Amino acid sequence: MKEEIIKLRRELHANPELSCFEHETAKRIQRFIKKHNPTHIVENLGGTGLAAIYRLPNKGKSITIRCELDALPIQEENQFDHKSKKKGISHKCGHDGHMAIVSGLIFWLKNQSFNAGEIILLFQPAEENGKGANLVIKDERFKNLKTDFVFALHNIPKEPLHNIIIMKNGFSAEVQSFIIRVKGKKSHAAEPENGINPALAISKIISTLSTLEVIKPEDKNFTLITPVHINMGQIAYGISPENAALHYTMRTWNRERATTLKAQIELLVQKICQLHKLTFEIEWLEYFPAATNNIESNNYVLKAAKENNFKITERPYPFKFGEDFGWFSREYKTAMFGLGAGIKTPALHNSDYDFPDEIIKTGITMFTSIISTIMNE
Repeated sequence: MKEEIIKLRRELHANPELSCFEHETAKRIQRFIKKHNPTHIVENLGGTGLAAIYRLPNKGKSITIRCELDALPIQEENQFDHKSKKKGISHKCGHDGHMAIVSGLIFWLKNQSFNAGEIILLFQPAEENGKGANLVIKDERFKNLKTDFVFALHNIPKEPLHNIIIMKNGFSAEVQSFIIRVKGKKSHAAEPENGINPALAISKIISTLSTLEVIKPEDKNFTLITPVHINMGQIAYGISPENAALHYTMRTWNRERATTLKAQIELLVQKICQLHKLTFEIEWLEYFPAATNNIESNNYVLKAAKENNFKITERPYPFKFGEDFGWFSREYKTAMFGLGAGIKTPALHNSDYDFPDEIIKTGITMFTSIISTIMNE
Protein backbone atom coordinates (compact mmCIF):
# COMPACT_ATOMS: atom_id res chain seq x y z
CA MET A 1 0.00 0.00 0.00
CA LYS A 2 1.25 3.45 -0.89
CA GLU A 3 2.69 5.46 2.00
CA GLU A 4 0.88 8.53 0.65
CA ILE A 5 -2.45 7.01 1.67
CA ILE A 6 -1.39 6.33 5.26
CA LYS A 7 0.16 9.79 5.45
CA LEU A 8 -3.13 11.31 4.27
CA ARG A 9 -5.12 9.30 6.83
CA ARG A 10 -2.95 10.52 9.69
CA GLU A 11 -3.02 14.09 8.40
CA LEU A 12 -6.82 13.95 8.35
CA HIS A 13 -6.85 12.44 11.84
CA ALA A 14 -4.69 15.25 13.21
CA ASN A 15 -6.91 17.94 11.68
CA PRO A 16 -10.54 16.96 12.38
CA GLU A 17 -13.56 19.15 11.73
CA LEU A 18 -17.15 18.92 12.96
CA SER A 19 -20.24 18.30 10.83
CA CYS A 20 -21.02 21.09 8.32
CA PHE A 21 -17.63 22.74 8.96
CA GLU A 22 -15.34 20.36 7.04
CA HIS A 23 -13.90 23.10 4.81
CA GLU A 24 -10.20 22.31 5.33
CA THR A 25 -10.81 18.55 5.25
CA ALA A 26 -12.39 18.87 1.80
CA LYS A 27 -9.48 21.03 0.63
CA ARG A 28 -6.95 18.42 1.82
CA ILE A 29 -8.76 15.72 -0.15
CA GLN A 30 -8.95 17.93 -3.22
CA ARG A 31 -5.23 18.72 -3.10
CA PHE A 32 -4.42 15.01 -2.71
CA ILE A 33 -6.50 14.03 -5.74
CA LYS A 34 -5.18 16.85 -7.93
CA LYS A 35 -1.61 15.90 -7.05
CA HIS A 36 -1.87 12.17 -7.75
CA ASN A 37 -4.68 11.71 -10.30
CA PRO A 38 -6.37 14.94 -11.44
CA THR A 39 -9.99 14.81 -12.57
CA HIS A 40 -13.20 16.86 -12.61
CA ILE A 41 -14.11 17.89 -9.07
CA VAL A 42 -17.46 19.18 -7.81
CA GLU A 43 -16.94 21.39 -4.75
CA ASN A 44 -19.30 22.42 -1.94
CA LEU A 45 -21.62 19.51 -2.63
CA GLY A 46 -24.44 19.48 -0.11
CA GLY A 47 -22.52 22.11 1.83
CA THR A 48 -18.85 21.21 2.28
CA GLY A 49 -18.91 17.96 0.31
CA LEU A 50 -16.72 16.97 -2.60
CA ALA A 51 -17.07 14.64 -5.58
CA ALA A 52 -14.21 13.49 -7.80
CA ILE A 53 -15.67 12.29 -11.09
CA TYR A 54 -13.85 9.92 -13.45
CA ARG A 55 -15.77 9.88 -16.75
CA LEU A 56 -14.86 7.22 -19.28
CA PRO A 57 -15.06 7.71 -23.06
CA ASN A 58 -18.39 5.96 -23.61
CA LYS A 59 -21.70 5.99 -21.81
CA GLY A 60 -22.16 3.21 -19.28
CA LYS A 61 -22.99 2.47 -15.67
CA SER A 62 -22.30 5.06 -13.00
CA ILE A 63 -20.89 3.92 -9.64
CA THR A 64 -20.55 6.13 -6.56
CA ILE A 65 -18.23 5.19 -3.70
CA ARG A 66 -19.11 7.27 -0.65
CA CYS A 67 -17.26 8.19 2.54
CA GLU A 68 -17.70 10.81 5.27
CA LEU A 69 -15.74 14.00 6.04
CA ASP A 70 -16.73 14.85 9.61
CA ALA A 71 -15.33 14.15 13.07
CA LEU A 72 -16.90 14.15 16.54
CA PRO A 73 -16.96 16.55 19.53
CA ILE A 74 -14.78 14.20 21.61
CA GLN A 75 -11.46 15.01 23.29
CA GLU A 76 -8.80 12.55 22.14
CA GLU A 77 -6.88 10.60 24.80
CA ASN A 78 -4.24 9.11 22.48
CA GLN A 79 -0.69 10.48 22.53
CA PHE A 80 0.71 9.28 19.18
CA ASP A 81 2.26 11.69 16.70
CA HIS A 82 -0.89 12.09 14.61
CA LYS A 83 -3.20 12.84 17.57
CA SER A 84 -5.85 15.52 17.07
CA LYS A 85 -4.65 19.11 17.10
CA LYS A 86 -8.16 20.37 17.81
CA LYS A 87 -9.29 20.63 21.41
CA GLY A 88 -12.47 18.65 21.98
CA ILE A 89 -12.66 17.38 18.37
CA SER A 90 -11.37 14.07 17.01
CA HIS A 91 -11.96 11.30 14.49
CA LYS A 92 -13.52 8.68 16.74
CA CYS A 93 -15.71 7.00 14.15
CA GLY A 94 -12.99 6.27 11.61
CA HIS A 95 -14.08 8.70 8.93
CA ASP A 96 -10.41 9.58 8.45
CA GLY A 97 -9.81 5.95 7.47
CA HIS A 98 -12.86 5.83 5.24
CA MET A 99 -11.62 8.96 3.40
CA ALA A 100 -8.18 7.39 3.00
CA ILE A 101 -9.71 4.26 1.46
CA VAL A 102 -11.80 6.19 -1.06
CA SER A 103 -8.93 8.57 -1.84
CA GLY A 104 -6.65 5.58 -2.34
CA LEU A 105 -8.82 4.40 -5.23
CA ILE A 106 -7.30 7.12 -7.42
CA PHE A 107 -4.02 5.22 -7.76
CA TRP A 108 -5.87 2.13 -9.00
CA LEU A 109 -8.14 4.14 -11.30
CA LYS A 110 -5.11 5.67 -13.00
CA ASN A 111 -4.12 2.24 -14.30
CA GLN A 112 -7.52 0.97 -15.46
CA SER A 113 -8.62 0.60 -19.08
CA PHE A 114 -12.41 0.73 -18.71
CA ASN A 115 -13.91 2.40 -21.75
CA ALA A 116 -17.48 3.05 -20.60
CA GLY A 117 -19.20 4.42 -17.54
CA GLU A 118 -18.45 6.77 -14.71
CA ILE A 119 -16.87 6.42 -11.26
CA ILE A 120 -17.69 9.01 -8.60
CA LEU A 121 -15.70 9.29 -5.39
CA LEU A 122 -18.02 11.07 -2.97
CA PHE A 123 -16.74 12.74 0.19
CA GLN A 124 -19.94 13.51 2.06
CA PRO A 125 -20.26 16.12 4.81
CA ALA A 126 -22.18 15.96 8.08
CA GLU A 127 -22.86 12.27 8.60
CA GLU A 128 -22.72 12.49 12.38
CA ASN A 129 -25.73 14.80 12.66
CA GLY A 130 -27.75 12.98 9.98
CA LYS A 131 -27.91 15.97 7.62
CA GLY A 132 -25.17 15.45 5.06
CA ALA A 133 -26.47 12.66 2.84
CA ASN A 134 -29.86 14.32 2.46
CA LEU A 135 -28.19 17.62 1.53
CA VAL A 136 -26.06 15.87 -1.09
CA ILE A 137 -29.04 14.05 -2.60
CA LYS A 138 -30.97 17.32 -2.86
CA ASP A 139 -28.06 19.08 -4.55
CA GLU A 140 -28.95 19.42 -8.25
CA ARG A 141 -25.35 18.74 -9.27
CA PHE A 142 -25.47 15.32 -7.62
CA LYS A 143 -28.94 14.61 -9.02
CA ASN A 144 -27.64 15.36 -12.49
CA LEU A 145 -24.97 12.67 -12.17
CA LYS A 146 -27.79 10.08 -12.20
CA THR A 147 -25.62 7.44 -10.58
CA ASP A 148 -26.77 3.82 -10.77
CA PHE A 149 -25.14 2.46 -7.62
CA VAL A 150 -23.89 3.87 -4.31
CA PHE A 151 -21.55 1.79 -2.13
CA ALA A 152 -20.00 2.49 1.27
CA LEU A 153 -18.31 0.73 4.15
CA HIS A 154 -17.89 1.30 7.86
CA ASN A 155 -15.12 -0.03 10.04
CA ILE A 156 -16.37 -2.20 12.90
CA PRO A 157 -14.24 -2.58 16.04
CA LYS A 158 -14.51 -5.84 18.04
CA GLU A 159 -14.70 -7.75 14.75
CA PRO A 160 -11.59 -9.58 13.43
CA LEU A 161 -9.29 -7.50 11.22
CA HIS A 162 -10.21 -7.62 7.52
CA ASN A 163 -13.49 -9.55 8.05
CA ILE A 164 -16.24 -8.39 5.69
CA ILE A 165 -19.57 -8.02 7.50
CA ILE A 166 -22.60 -8.40 5.27
CA MET A 167 -26.31 -7.97 5.99
CA LYS A 168 -28.97 -8.92 3.47
CA ASN A 169 -31.73 -6.56 4.58
CA GLY A 170 -29.97 -3.51 5.91
CA PHE A 171 -26.83 -2.10 7.48
CA SER A 172 -28.11 0.22 10.20
CA ALA A 173 -31.19 1.19 12.17
CA GLU A 174 -33.82 3.84 11.63
CA VAL A 175 -32.96 6.39 14.33
CA GLN A 176 -35.06 9.34 15.49
CA SER A 177 -34.19 11.67 18.35
CA PHE A 178 -36.87 13.70 20.12
CA ILE A 179 -37.59 15.99 23.07
CA ILE A 180 -40.76 15.89 25.17
CA ARG A 181 -41.32 19.27 26.87
CA VAL A 182 -44.01 19.58 29.53
CA LYS A 183 -45.24 22.64 31.42
CA GLY A 184 -47.22 22.95 34.64
CA LYS A 185 -47.30 25.82 37.13
CA LYS A 186 -44.59 27.10 39.44
CA SER A 187 -45.25 27.45 43.16
CA HIS A 188 -43.54 27.62 46.53
CA ALA A 189 -41.92 24.30 47.42
CA ALA A 190 -43.74 24.46 50.75
CA GLU A 191 -47.06 24.69 48.91
CA PRO A 192 -46.82 22.41 45.84
CA GLU A 193 -50.62 22.11 45.89
CA ASN A 194 -50.76 25.69 44.60
CA GLY A 195 -48.86 24.75 41.47
CA ILE A 196 -48.52 21.85 39.03
CA ASN A 197 -45.25 19.99 39.47
CA PRO A 198 -44.37 17.82 36.42
CA ALA A 199 -42.32 15.22 38.35
CA LEU A 200 -44.99 12.52 38.60
CA ALA A 201 -45.97 12.99 34.96
CA ILE A 202 -42.44 12.64 33.63
CA SER A 203 -41.86 9.55 35.75
CA LYS A 204 -45.05 8.10 34.25
CA ILE A 205 -43.92 9.03 30.71
CA ILE A 206 -40.57 7.34 31.26
CA SER A 207 -42.08 4.12 32.57
CA THR A 208 -44.82 4.04 29.92
CA LEU A 209 -42.49 4.60 26.97
CA SER A 210 -40.30 1.75 28.18
CA THR A 211 -43.25 -0.62 27.69
CA LEU A 212 -43.12 0.06 23.93
CA GLU A 213 -39.65 -1.46 23.63
CA VAL A 214 -39.00 -4.72 21.81
CA ILE A 215 -35.37 -5.31 22.69
CA LYS A 216 -34.71 -8.56 20.81
CA PRO A 217 -32.87 -7.48 17.63
CA GLU A 218 -34.02 -10.54 15.71
CA ASP A 219 -37.64 -9.36 16.07
CA LYS A 220 -38.91 -7.45 13.02
CA ASN A 221 -40.56 -4.99 15.43
CA PHE A 222 -37.31 -4.32 17.28
CA THR A 223 -37.66 -1.05 19.23
CA LEU A 224 -35.22 0.70 21.50
CA ILE A 225 -36.33 3.92 23.21
CA THR A 226 -33.41 5.31 25.19
CA PRO A 227 -33.67 8.29 27.58
CA VAL A 228 -30.47 10.33 27.13
CA HIS A 229 -31.11 13.49 29.15
CA ILE A 230 -33.67 14.73 31.69
CA ASN A 231 -34.08 18.30 32.90
CA MET A 232 -36.61 19.58 35.43
CA GLY A 233 -36.78 22.86 37.29
CA GLN A 234 -33.71 24.48 38.77
CA ILE A 235 -31.51 24.09 41.83
CA ALA A 236 -33.65 26.30 44.06
CA TYR A 237 -35.06 24.47 47.06
CA GLY A 238 -37.85 26.93 47.69
CA ILE A 239 -39.44 26.44 44.27
CA SER A 240 -41.70 23.66 43.02
CA PRO A 241 -40.94 23.68 39.25
CA GLU A 242 -43.24 24.00 36.28
CA ASN A 243 -41.06 22.85 33.36
CA ALA A 244 -39.41 19.57 32.41
CA ALA A 245 -37.80 18.13 29.29
CA LEU A 246 -37.07 14.52 28.38
CA HIS A 247 -34.57 13.76 25.59
CA TYR A 248 -34.74 10.40 23.81
CA THR A 249 -33.47 8.40 20.86
CA MET A 250 -35.73 5.82 19.22
CA ARG A 251 -34.33 2.95 17.13
CA THR A 252 -36.20 0.53 14.89
CA TRP A 253 -35.42 -1.56 11.81
CA ASN A 254 -37.70 0.28 9.38
CA ARG A 255 -39.67 3.44 8.64
CA GLU A 256 -43.07 1.79 9.03
CA ARG A 257 -42.38 0.74 12.62
CA ALA A 258 -40.95 4.18 13.42
CA THR A 259 -44.04 5.93 12.04
CA THR A 260 -46.32 3.75 14.17
CA LEU A 261 -44.23 4.43 17.27
CA LYS A 262 -44.26 8.18 16.77
CA ALA A 263 -48.06 8.14 16.76
CA GLN A 264 -48.13 5.94 19.88
CA ILE A 265 -45.70 8.22 21.71
CA GLU A 266 -47.75 11.31 20.84
CA LEU A 267 -50.94 9.68 22.14
CA LEU A 268 -49.39 8.35 25.37
CA VAL A 269 -47.79 11.68 26.25
CA GLN A 270 -51.04 13.49 25.50
CA LYS A 271 -53.04 11.21 27.83
CA ILE A 272 -50.52 11.45 30.68
CA CYS A 273 -50.27 15.24 30.41
CA GLN A 274 -54.05 15.62 30.35
CA LEU A 275 -54.30 13.50 33.50
CA HIS A 276 -51.74 15.69 35.27
CA LYS A 277 -53.06 18.99 33.83
CA LEU A 278 -49.87 19.73 31.93
CA THR A 279 -49.34 21.20 28.49
CA PHE A 280 -46.75 19.52 26.27
CA GLU A 281 -44.92 19.58 22.96
CA ILE A 282 -42.79 16.99 21.19
CA GLU A 283 -39.92 18.09 18.98
CA TRP A 284 -38.56 15.50 16.54
CA LEU A 285 -34.86 16.06 15.96
CA GLU A 286 -31.92 14.27 14.30
CA TYR A 287 -33.13 11.60 11.90
CA PHE A 288 -31.20 8.74 10.31
CA PRO A 289 -33.21 6.62 7.86
CA ALA A 290 -32.51 2.89 7.92
CA ALA A 291 -29.68 2.05 5.53
CA THR A 292 -31.13 -0.80 3.48
CA ASN A 293 -29.17 -3.01 1.09
CA ASN A 294 -30.41 -3.54 -2.44
CA ILE A 295 -30.16 -7.25 -3.38
CA GLU A 296 -28.21 -6.65 -6.59
CA SER A 297 -25.77 -4.27 -4.89
CA ASN A 298 -25.32 -6.54 -1.90
CA ASN A 299 -24.47 -9.44 -4.23
CA TYR A 300 -21.63 -7.37 -5.71
CA VAL A 301 -20.25 -6.89 -2.19
CA LEU A 302 -20.52 -10.60 -1.43
CA LYS A 303 -18.81 -11.52 -4.72
CA ALA A 304 -15.95 -9.09 -4.03
CA ALA A 305 -15.36 -10.59 -0.59
CA LYS A 306 -15.37 -14.14 -1.94
CA GLU A 307 -13.07 -13.53 -4.90
CA ASN A 308 -10.49 -11.93 -2.57
CA ASN A 309 -10.81 -14.76 -0.03
CA PHE A 310 -11.79 -12.40 2.78
CA LYS A 311 -13.53 -13.98 5.74
CA ILE A 312 -17.22 -13.16 5.68
CA THR A 313 -19.49 -12.54 8.66
CA GLU A 314 -23.18 -12.61 7.78
CA ARG A 315 -25.21 -10.70 10.37
CA PRO A 316 -28.88 -11.67 10.71
CA TYR A 317 -29.95 -8.09 11.50
CA PRO A 318 -28.56 -4.54 11.10
CA PHE A 319 -26.35 -2.59 13.48
CA LYS A 320 -28.29 -0.57 16.05
CA PHE A 321 -26.43 2.68 15.36
CA GLY A 322 -27.63 5.30 12.89
CA GLU A 323 -26.00 5.99 9.50
CA ASP A 324 -27.27 8.69 7.20
CA PHE A 325 -26.34 6.50 4.24
CA GLY A 326 -30.01 5.53 4.55
CA TRP A 327 -30.91 8.67 2.57
CA PHE A 328 -29.09 7.18 -0.43
CA SER A 329 -30.98 3.90 0.08
CA ARG A 330 -34.25 5.69 -0.65
CA GLU A 331 -33.10 6.97 -4.03
CA TYR A 332 -30.47 4.57 -5.39
CA LYS A 333 -29.33 0.95 -5.51
CA THR A 334 -27.15 0.85 -2.42
CA ALA A 335 -25.11 -1.50 -0.29
CA MET A 336 -23.09 -0.79 2.82
CA PHE A 337 -20.86 -3.37 4.46
CA GLY A 338 -18.76 -3.62 7.59
CA LEU A 339 -14.99 -4.00 7.68
CA GLY A 340 -13.54 -5.66 10.76
CA ALA A 341 -11.28 -3.22 12.63
CA GLY A 342 -9.82 -5.69 15.14
CA ILE A 343 -10.95 -7.43 18.30
CA LYS A 344 -8.77 -5.22 20.52
CA THR A 345 -9.57 -1.92 18.80
CA PRO A 346 -11.52 0.45 21.10
CA ALA A 347 -15.19 0.87 20.24
CA LEU A 348 -16.48 3.60 17.95
CA HIS A 349 -16.80 6.98 19.72
CA ASN A 350 -14.39 5.91 22.49
CA SER A 351 -11.88 8.66 23.28
CA ASP A 352 -8.92 6.29 22.71
CA TYR A 353 -10.16 4.90 19.36
CA ASP A 354 -7.96 5.16 16.25
CA PHE A 355 -8.61 3.74 12.79
CA PRO A 356 -6.25 0.80 12.06
CA ASP A 357 -4.17 1.59 8.97
CA GLU A 358 -3.79 -2.09 8.05
CA ILE A 359 -7.42 -2.34 6.89
CA ILE A 360 -7.10 0.52 4.38
CA LYS A 361 -5.81 -1.92 1.76
CA THR A 362 -8.73 -4.30 2.45
CA GLY A 363 -11.25 -1.52 1.91
CA ILE A 364 -9.58 -0.44 -1.32
CA THR A 365 -9.51 -4.03 -2.59
CA MET A 366 -13.23 -4.47 -1.88
CA PHE A 367 -14.17 -1.34 -3.78
CA THR A 368 -11.88 -2.06 -6.74
CA SER A 369 -13.42 -5.53 -7.08
CA ILE A 370 -16.96 -4.17 -6.90
CA ILE A 371 -16.20 -1.52 -9.54
CA SER A 372 -14.43 -4.01 -11.82
CA THR A 373 -17.30 -6.49 -11.70
CA ILE A 374 -19.91 -3.89 -12.59
CA MET A 375 -17.82 -2.21 -15.28
CA ASN A 376 -16.95 -5.50 -16.98
CA GLU A 377 -20.51 -6.83 -17.16
